[in-house]
Amino acid sequence: MLWSFPFLAILQAAYTVRITVPLSKQLVPVKSADGRTVSHKSAYYGSIDVGRPVPQRFTVVFDTGSGHLFLPAKECEDPPCLLHNRYDAQLSETARPMNADGVEISGNDLESRDLVEIAYGTGDIVGSFVKDVVCIDVGGGHSTEDLLDEAEAVSLPHCASVRVIQAREMSSEPFTAFGFDGVLGLGLASLALNPGFHFFSQLSEQKDVDPMFGVFLAKPGKNGSEVTFGGISDAHVQHPVRWVPILKPEMGFWQVQILTVRTGEKTLQLCEDGGCTAAVDTGTSLLGIPPEAFKPLLASTARITDDTQQDCRLVPGPSIIFELAGGITLELGPDAYSRPAPSRVTSSATGKVHDVCRAALLPAGIPSMGSKAFIFGEPILQRYYTAFDYKGHRVGFAPAAQKETD
Repeated sequence: MLWSFPFLAILQAAYTVRITVPLSKQLVPVKSADGRTVSHKSAYYGSIDVGRPVPQRFTVVFDTGSGHLFLPAKECEDPPCLLHNRYDAQLSETARPMNADGVEISGNDLESRDLVEIAYGTGDIVGSFVKDVVCIDVGGGHSTEDLLDEAEAVSLPHCASVRVIQAREMSSEPFTAFGFDGVLGLGLASLALNPGFHFFSQLSEQKDVDPMFGVFLAKPGKNGSEVTFGGISDAHVQHPVRWVPILKPEMGFWQVQILTVRTGEKTLQLCEDGGCTAAVDTGTSLLGIPPEAFKPLLASTARITDDTQQDCRLVPGPSIIFELAGGITLELGPDAYSRPAPSRVTSSATGKVHDVCRAALLPAGIPSMGSKAFIFGEPILQRYYTAFDYKGHRVGFAPAAQKETD
């Protein structure tokens, strides 16, 4: 299912610009062995324009788990590229081909240009480098801004000159299944090859935009998801945002410390020493779990229903509770963490088949973040408005103010 939101607002304060980008949502069904839809993968994306004088329109996921802007290149003939809009540098008078070090190249040098391979979850891309004018979509369609030259376009508050990775190879997974064209990374700048590749760093430096952004994800089936650059949207929080410092910012991830994890009153042994962490990731559909914690959490949240038509999000069960530094507590009830459809499970003791409600958990081994790393994906982000402060190296959470009706 796909929702779209046709407006975007730019707010001009005394000294700063605040840019709110509406997000569309796409759901991709996950099937069980018997063909039933047991859950969905999801992606939230907005629009950008690249190049001048006639900008090329793309949809991108705003992803806090990566650091680059990549788009399929015109030269890419892989099936995923052919399904999406492809960036043609030759159509842009503002495109500057370059190597990874930022040195512009032309002529014969283009044949031996630098390439980079970047992993994205279950897939990867291989691409080359170009610098161009990138503008966040400000109206849901083309306008007289299309005809502005490079200097005029870069002067706009929602545009910046940024290095882009143009993908010449794209893996089928996950890019074939989703409708977005590319990914705009909003991890910390240290996650990028060079700060010149980091869109929000360049936007903040080139414009009067505070180095902070906030993410609001609407409840399932509701409109209004958005990302706000330059501040926090007070309309989407029930209480003031509370902040927690990020760990190891040099790693590039929005990673926070977890003091304890509980399901109901049961404490997860893995995190009793306070050594667990979580990466806050807008590009992940599920709650990511360290491999060692996967089975214990799956077992402690399982509920027998014996009703194949039961919506498991309505079946009572324990909450999963994360206690973070600074006295912050994040809580997910069964309506937030459960797969909608029950799974058929055969008891090893009795041989009886039961319909069991299970949590939608993602085994997430992330070597660079250690063996105790969780991923706070969509379930957390729907419950809590989340703010990301580049300058302060911190992440903020507040209960999201969700609309009951559109």
